[in-house]
Amino acid sequence: MSPVVSALDMLDPNAAPAPAGLQWRILKPEWSASDERAYGEFVRAIGLSDCRTVDACLRSSANIYRASDPAGSDFFADCADLPYVLRAYFAWKNGLPFSYVSGVAAIGDSNDLRYSRYGNYVFQRTDILTPSEGHWPNARYVLANISNLISSAMYRFAPKPHEGDLFDFYPVKIAPGAIRPGTNIYDPNGHVAIVYDVDGEGRIRFIDSHPDNSLTRGGYGRRFVRASPPMGAGFKNWRPLKLVGAGRASDGSYVGGHIVAASDGQLPNWSDEQFYGTEQGASWQSGRFVYKGETLDYYDYVRRAVAGHDVVYDPLVETRGMVRGLCDDLHYRAMAVDTSVQAGLDSQPQPSRLPDNIYGTSGDWETYSTPSRDARLKVSFLELKDQIAKFLAMQSAGSKSIAYRGANLARDLAATYREEAGACSVVWTASNGTNHQMSFEEARKRLFDLSFDPYQCPERRWGANNAELATCREDAVKRNWYEAERRLRNQTERTYDVRMGFSLDELRAAVPGSGQDAPPDIDVLSMLEKAADEKAASAMDTLKP
Repeated sequence: MSPVVSALDMLDPNAAPAPAGLQWRILKPEWSASDERAYGEFVRAIGLSDCRTVDACLRSSANIYRASDPAGSDFFADCADLPYVLRAYFAWKNGLPFSYVSGVAAIGDSNDLRYSRYGNYVFQRTDILTPSEGHWPNARYVLANISNLISSAMYRFAPKPHEGDLFDFYPVKIAPGAIRPGTNIYDPNGHVAIVYDVDGEGRIRFIDSHPDNSLTRGGYGRRFVRASPPMGAGFKNWRPLKLVGAGRASDGSYVGGHIVAASDGQLPNWSDEQFYGTEQGASWQSGRFVYKGETLDYYDYVRRAVAGHDVVYDPLVETRGMVRGLCDDLHYRAMAVDTSVQAGLDSQPQPSRLPDNIYGTSGDWETYSTPSRDARLKVSFLELKDQIAKFLAMQSAGSKSIAYRGANLARDLAATYREEAGACSVVWTASNGTNHQMSFEEARKRLFDLSFDPYQCPERRWGANNAELATCREDAVKRNWYEAERRLRNQTERTYDVRMGFSLDELRAAVPGSGQDAPPDIDVLSMLEKAADEKAASAMDTLKP
């Protein structure tokens, strides 16, 4: 029988009179277009700020509603909770109706609803209602229920589910204005983010949160994978809600009734093109993404379709942006490792086995390990190299989509990379409390040496070697585990359907599912230097009589 997520242990938000500062009064029966824009502005302000935890963000000046929060309020959200917490908080502060999925089950059998092969269906929803005058819901209880209940299973559904109630989201058309601040992005590898900015050139920026309550920022790209349609990957907007059948209390708020979510047919931006392509093929993989007659890679299509016009790439500007984004990711990783060390995980004995799956788990491993975060970082480094190679190929082919007037693009890209990489460094703290500064290029070189295992010392977490490693307080067991986990560190693909509860001996034996022998090549400078030399040599040959 498939496991289910249910709401049996939820706090009743109407069990006792809510204190004045926590009363959720419904003052408007439905979300208007202006409410949706205001929600987007609320999310955008958080994204543009420099807050680093969900709690700090909602306490900061980025949140225009913070002054009305009762004293002692605190806020928590991991990645799946974040869209719900922000949406519920905004609805509470603006007197809007709110409803959410509180029970899902797998279609077919599944050991973990977050990674069900054929997606999920809804068997239960929860409406936030005022049952009678004076019995307003307690917003604190609502937010607590969301944090305890919601998981990425609530995002994993086919574009047109064939059973159950409506999900909270719908797949959205890849178009200007459809993907906007407040749009959610679901990675079927178990991660969720929220769009906070879309610029005129189609660049999508997002915020996301993590099990340690940290909040990070990034740019949309290949770290968000496509997958079979039942897994529901991609961009999702909230379904508009409407309260029907309610009466009015003496203060003008709405009492009773029930909440209805808009159906697919009522949604002008509903679209399944991100699953099947703009021109469907025999399978979802064979669908084509065509923009103005040109077939594009999916991620290039998203960039152009969201921009709403042909994008002309300045490869030097694009490279600067990608390196800066990776620099941010390295700093976020430093925060995560510091949190793990502060919690004392590296001082605990090494478990005799890995979790059943290192990417999808719970408890201390979910909170303090970094295999998924590290895999996304590796994919982004690989994407940087691939994208720069694409710029070189486009320029060589005389593409009109490249804006470059210099004589040697590879040489200029190498100079740009060195400049941006040279401006980035990350500081990590060793076991003895000393700080070490690591350059961007050194981090790149060590990327597949960085341990994701929270039971390893901080030196191992940062791939230390030689003198740096001397301060690591590890025994032979932990040292052997670090070496044995190397093949897992070499892979960039997150495999959630593979058993990974390996022992040390199984890792040493390279059993199936335990990784790959060598990492991919992510050396951007070597590629550019070789291309620059070839370009210069070609130019010299041209000048010869």
